[in-house]
Amino acid sequence: MLIGYARTSTLDQTASIEAQERDLKVIGCERIFTEQVSSVDVVAREGLAEALDYVREGDTLVVTRLDRLARSVPHLLAMVDGLTKRGAALRILNMNVDTNDPTGRLMLTLLGGIAEFERGIMLERQREGIAKAKAAGKYKGRKPTAMAQSAEVMALHNEGIGATEIAKRIGIGRASVYRIIRAA
Repeated sequence: MLIGYARTSTLDQTASIEAQERDLKVIGCERIFTEQVSSVDVVAREGLAEALDYVREGDTLVVTRLDRLARSVPHLLAMVDGLTKRGAALRILNMNVDTNDPTGRLMLTLLGGIAEFERGIMLERQREGIAKAKAAGKYKGRKPTAMAQSAEVMALHNEGIGATEIAKRIGIGRASVYRIIRAA
């Protein structure tokens, strides 16, 4: 049985999730699990957990693209290992990879490693660019949001309102309130 999994990062990407579902139906997926959550921000993706739990021996979990499934190479390999131990496989449509055979497993490992390498290089370049911009005085980082509200914090503080209540009313951290008061 072919079991599909489709994911988008945000609720705004309805066209993307619909396209993924359509592609999964076209190749014959009998059951499709979907969700619209970021793979980074969430500890557990319920749709993926349900799909992996649903897979039985002889089944193939199908995704349209690798980045819809795994956060990293170790995460990908752990999922593939879990599927393999249960007698199931993984198929990635846009890469034409199927872990039902040794060549597919090799290709998946190689492509996953290359993707992780590219991500590492991109992050390294980003850090270098930020360092250069800082050295040139062009990159100041994010503007401190709490300090921009110093006047409001001090007004509430002068009225005798406590730091916790000030933080709640303004929507900043309590530590920021104390920092502003100390600075004044």
